Amino acid sequence: MSDLDQRVIVPADSQDALDFARGELRRPDPDVRRTWDRPAVRVIAGLVLPAIIVIVWQVVTTNGAIPSYRLPTPASVFQAGVELAQSGQLWTHIAISVQRVLLGFAIGSVIGLAVAGVVGLSRLGDVLLSPTLAAVRAVPSLAWVPLLILWMQIGEESKVTLIVIGAFFPVYTTVASALRHVDPQLVEAGRSFSLRGWSLFRVVQLPAVVPSVISGLRLALAQAWLFLVAAELIASSMGLGFLLTDSQSSGRVDRILLSIILLALLGTLTNGLLVLVEKYLLRRWV
Repeated sequence: MSDLDQRVIVPADSQDALDFARGELRRPDPDVRRTWDRPAVRVIAGLVLPAIIVIVWQVVTTNGAIPSYRLPTPASVFQAGVELAQSGQLWTHIAISVQRVLLGFAIGSVIGLAVAGVVGLSRLGDVLLSPTLAAVRAVPSLAWVPLLILWMQIGEESKVTLIVIGAFFPVYTTVASALRHVDPQLVEAGRSFSLRGWSLFRVVQLPAVVPSVISGLRLALAQAWLFLVAAELIASSMGLGFLLTDSQSSGRVDRILLSIILLALLGTLTNGLLVLVEKYLLRRWV
């Protein structure tokens, strides 16, 4: 019998075990894994790179490598925030922007989930809606601005509607694709237990797509913050997007950087809240 005939096909898990027994593969230490999963450790580790960026920023602005009119020092940006906070403008800008984002995100997500259900669970809905929605999705965000101003004037409706558009598509595309790819054997197993319609969706299909729903919501929230700046270009007089563009007009680079930092912090905070929701839903449904 040749060497080829004597070979035995070993499953991947068994092969890993054999490699581990030979000393060729080192099994990860569970204690190390648990250490990195601790919230405090993750927070501290996540702050390392921002701290390095601030240090480099401080160095290049204080030694004259970059002139202050191009990049103010971190202290200047902090002072600009203190001035706006003392006048009360900063909190107003933040509150209005957060309100717009959350409202647009909520409406866009609900509509996205509903349309995703139609497209993902119905072949007819997929054929009728998918091509049009794919075309609309390709339209840049700023292209909607003049049309929304024409239709809804310059009030809150036009701004929130633009954010709704931004939040809709990540939820729709992610969830619709997940519903179309639910394991058919799971569906057939559910039907064998006389599950139909809503009961089949609630017991079988929904738990299968919960991770995709959470991923879609997180993408939608990030997209909502991106669309916020475009939304607040619509003749806005308040909000972080307005503060950003107004600071550009007045040449206040410190306030421009402050607006960018606040948008990043608020986006991170709201994403963190969604992570908590994700953990709850995964415990509940998966």
